[in-house]
Amino acid sequence: MIRIGNIELPEFPLLLAPMEDVSDPPFRAVCKDNGADLMFSEFISSEGLIRDAMKSKMKLDFSEEERPFGIQIFGGDEEAMAMSAKICETVNPDLVDINFGCPVKKVVSKGAGAGVLKDVDLMVRLTEAVVRSTSLPVTIKTRLGWDEDSKNIEEVAERLQDIGIKAISIHGRTRAQLYKGEADWTLIAKVRDNPRIHIPVFGNGDIDSPVKALEYKNRYGIDGIMIGRAAIGYPWIFNEIKHFIKTGEHLSPPTIEQRVEVIRKHLNRSVQWKNPVVGVNEMRRHYANYLKGLPNIKEYRNKLVTLKTVEEIDEVLNDIINTYSGYEFERLVIELPNYHEKCSA
Repeated sequence: MIRIGNIELPEFPLLLAPMEDVSDPPFRAVCKDNGADLMFSEFISSEGLIRDAMKSKMKLDFSEEERPFGIQIFGGDEEAMAMSAKICETVNPDLVDINFGCPVKKVVSKGAGAGVLKDVDLMVRLTEAVVRSTSLPVTIKTRLGWDEDSKNIEEVAERLQDIGIKAISIHGRTRAQLYKGEADWTLIAKVRDNPRIHIPVFGNGDIDSPVKALEYKNRYGIDGIMIGRAAIGYPWIFNEIKHFIKTGEHLSPPTIEQRVEVIRKHLNRSVQWKNPVVGVNEMRRHYANYLKGLPNIKEYRNKLVTLKTVEEIDEVLNDIINTYSGYEFERLVIELPNYHEKCSA
């Protein structure tokens, strides 16, 4: 069993990464149903929370069924980070997570996210301000370093553990890499193997299959895996990884009926959480990923992204079930979307 403060997780937990404009409550709900053990909000600006910005406040929403659940904040000012952690505490999440990994220019240019990687002393001060301001466990999501010449994650992990963080998730790239090239987990393993480190160390980056998850678990000895882009349109990946680690066998790919069932839950949650117009519109980005692999699906997909009511969408989904019932999906090779303008750290 893995512990983060007083939070108990399975022996090898699978975490859903916080992803801007993706991991909202409707998306998290279908991931929870399919095996995610710990989830986080989309990352929230500390300045936005303090200003009472509507979009930032909305990101604090979560349901009891999502627990254990963490709220992720980012910023470059100690006082603002401390105040935002106190605001997070009012909605009673299970932990507060700090984003020191987002590589997006508009975040980095404000001295936040991965921008803090250039100043470890500042990273320590920001983290300490949050730890002191809340009774909740504080965790970190970060990267190996700013660039190839400044991979400082081993120092970062030690210093942040010393001031009280309860877990660290490490993306195996530098800020300079963004999401390019293959994630390097060797430094993540070094952090885990450091005899001074006693907090859980979670690895993140490029996990897109049960085989790779088991391989990285065994090779790098990490305490758990954080999955982001591979869960977009394929929340089944969590249970598939768990089953493969436990049995060495693959679960069958989800049927068309199972895919449509998840689409409907995601859609209905989206409509309930936002409103019928926004919920339907924002769901449009997800259909292509959910229906990937189906032959001649373009016509149906084009309909789904133009319809305006749940009732109309339901009719098309029924047609899809009738057309593809019994279709045998091949094991999906997930193509990870490239998020240069999104942030999953």
